[in-house]
Amino acid sequence: MGESEVFPMAPEFGTVPQYPIESVDNALRLLVLMSERPSVRLTEVGRYLGVASSTAHRLLAMLQYRGFVRQDAETRGWVAGPTLDGVALGVLRRMDVRTVARPVLESLNAEVGETIHLGRLEGREVHFIDSIESSRALRVGGRLGRSMSAHCTSNGKAMLSTLSEPELLALYPDENLSQCTTHSIGSRTRLLEVLEEVRRAGYATSEEESEEGVASIGVALAVTPWGRLAVTASAPLSRMTPDARPRILSRIRAAVEEINKLLP
Repeated sequence: MGESEVFPMAPEFGTVPQYPIESVDNALRLLVLMSERPSVRLTEVGRYLGVASSTAHRLLAMLQYRGFVRQDAETRGWVAGPTLDGVALGVLRRMDVRTVARPVLESLNAEVGETIHLGRLEGREVHFIDSIESSRALRVGGRLGRSMSAHCTSNGKAMLSTLSEPELLALYPDENLSQCTTHSIGSRTRLLEVLEEVRRAGYATSEEESEEGVASIGVALAVTPWGRLAVTASAPLSRMTPDARPRILSRIRAAVEEINKLLP
């Protein structure tokens, strides 16, 4: 990996604590990195945290002691450990909405032949709580467990469109927005315009706004006890053609309607 590698940003909620504990923060940021990568090396951890290799190794050793990470015997890379896997599975077990929606998502995946995501809005982030990859050789990867800026994804924009303008202004107090790609929405003014279009259309789209070469269509579910949710079909840009979009959108809408009927 090169020095210019872009690492995932650890999510921030609220203000910085009055008395931050750097070692705890580094450990938590490291867990975020582990959730994004199948494997990381000691040098990558040091660059990501901005610490010496010796400090990175001590952090990894403590997380290994508690089972959050382990070192692969063959590659010597660090991967998620049994404790981290257990925490993730425990969270998923409590998400009854995922259990209810799963059969519908599987049918949608089979019908459209593309990767399907179920996302939940958490502040300005969309957290993907389920994902079923396309079986095609060229496909969009699953995002289960990942979080992304909501305004950069069709899933997120579909859910943001269900908020009122005062709620959106409170959520986005600044005019300038961070971008995942050069195609992402870069201003609050433009975001409000796009969300008005999404409300009128009843669905959201993304063309290379979250990832280069990826297009998607997202439709929000009715507000549930589990918060705001949306279903998305993601495909390589080459397959999300004007002819394919109406068919995919129709299937997503039918799936969302079915899930809405199943939820309390």
